[in-house]
Amino acid sequence: MKQLLANENYTPQLFEYEEQPLKADEVRVKCIYGAPKHGTEMTGIKAMPFEEQYYDEELKIFRKREQRESSVFGGLGNMWVGIITEVGDEAVGYTVGAQVAGYGHLAETHTVKACEILNMPEGMTWKQVMCYDPMQFALGGLRDADLRIGDTVLISGLGAIGQMAAQAAKAAGASFVAVSDPIELRRKTALENGADIAFNPLEQDMGMELRKLTDGMGVDVVIETSGNYKALEHGLRALSYNGNMALCGWFKECYIPIHLGREGHFNQQNIFFSRACSNPNRDYPRWSFERICRESWKLMASGKINCENVVFPVVKFAECDKEYTHYIIEHPEESIKMGVEF
Repeated sequence: MKQLLANENYTPQLFEYEEQPLKADEVRVKCIYGAPKHGTEMTGIKAMPFEEQYYDEELKIFRKREQRESSVFGGLGNMWVGIITEVGDEAVGYTVGAQVAGYGHLAETHTVKACEILNMPEGMTWKQVMCYDPMQFALGGLRDADLRIGDTVLISGLGAIGQMAAQAAKAAGASFVAVSDPIELRRKTALENGADIAFNPLEQDMGMELRKLTDGMGVDVVIETSGNYKALEHGLRALSYNGNMALCGWFKECYIPIHLGREGHFNQQNIFFSRACSNPNRDYPRWSFERICRESWKLMASGKINCENVVFPVVKFAECDKEYTHYIIEHPEESIKMGVEF
């Protein structure tokens, strides 16, 4: 059996592995589809955020490590869909041949506790499953920014989270959804899925253009998903007076000038750092990450969100180490969310 890992040189590579004996509360699944998580995995490979510091969960602060350690050597991939091939004696309710989903890196098989399995309702596609994780962070961002029916919104960055946020904003009743990304493929896909207008931030002053389109007001909400500091600056330029911006992207070290003393200061804008999986949720105890997950899964299963053109391209598992390097590391402009077929 083979699995995709980042090797000691931080390069995607297929390694062989042996399956472990099945425990009573586990099921074994043969994977048929999967997908990596572009932004998070690239932050791990390129920015290496945890090699010299770690996040202290108790004190809620990053602390320096006594000894540098690698945070990358491990599995690449985020979610999978597969067929159950073995069922443990205590895994009640699961049968051989059932199609299920779950979290895990790209590997030919997964052995997991039955309680961790995601049961796919009839009609739910594998591509909708692959967009379940980005939908969680899109939904968290929309809630943190207090998007309400009738609001105008800018979605900045059109990877998987941005694509989900644009569609979810429409579903939530936004009256106008603008999107922004330098990559033409991603802008085209967002427009196909219902966005009203798309901007190339490298070529257009979208802040000025959006003020013209909103009678000088600017958009009510900005959802920033790219983790790019200049995109944050462009978003502030487009945001209305006292408007809300949710930062859903995982920002790296800042090596460029960023001007917070212009629109951000003069327009008294509100910036929310949005991380859906951080508990307690802003709306605790009514909302939690678990509730965000439940609602995201129901939304993906409802068929209201189109994922067919978001999971692109789809590559063969036997070549996924090379394809990962090409589409995610070297040429991200050629992909949105890479799917893998086993």
